[in-house]
Amino acid sequence: MLEIRDVRAGYGAINVLWDLSLTIEPGKLTTIIGPNGAGKTTLLRAVMGLIKPSQGTISLNGGPLTGTPTWKMTDVSMAMIPEGRMTFRDMTVEENLMMGAFAPQHRAAAPANLEKSYQMFPRLRERRKQLAGSLSGGEAQMLAMARGLMSDPKLLIIDEPSLGLAPVMVNELFEILKRLKGDGRTIVLVEQNTHRAVGVADHVYLMQSGKVVLSQPAADVDLDHLHKLYFAR
Repeated sequence: MLEIRDVRAGYGAINVLWDLSLTIEPGKLTTIIGPNGAGKTTLLRAVMGLIKPSQGTISLNGGPLTGTPTWKMTDVSMAMIPEGRMTFRDMTVEENLMMGAFAPQHRAAAPANLEKSYQMFPRLRERRKQLAGSLSGGEAQMLAMARGLMSDPKLLIIDEPSLGLAPVMVNELFEILKRLKGDGRTIVLVEQNTHRAVGVADHVYLMQSGKVVLSQPAADVDLDHLHKLYFAR
């Protein structure tokens, strides 16, 4: 579904990704893990059109994705749930959700997708008139995920969803990821909680210093070996 081939990208004269290649298969949950500075966020920014690769190609369903503006990603059925939630704090929960269906082509389905969001995240229904800035960290993460689903994307990219959450909320989050995976949605999960990320994934990539140093089906991953590579031991 998503093919990344020999990509180099960075910021000005600073290169971060070095000839990076990976494949995201349709209907699968692919986990990308790695320490801080490995280039995970830079990779997502390149995919989403926030930075332009200096080399290599990014394609979606066989067509070129490189050069597509970020605001056009919903046109190709992609959505990203960013690190740090990034909710609109002075808008209500429901207003935040409706922003996820802002593009004209998604507005007709917005009421149905809103109801689906409330069914998946019942707590958001209870707080639908509350300002997003008054939510707890876990509730804000639920809101960010539900907003990303409002356009009913075929490819969902999720960046560090468990960051800063209490263990009980992490458990709830990963149960939701299992449900989304069970629905056949294609998911790219960037996550530092290696045990949980590998446990929910179909395929695992480990990044170090802008390169892929491990690519394995999740069922074949040896966590001890993974952690040695993760910490470069």
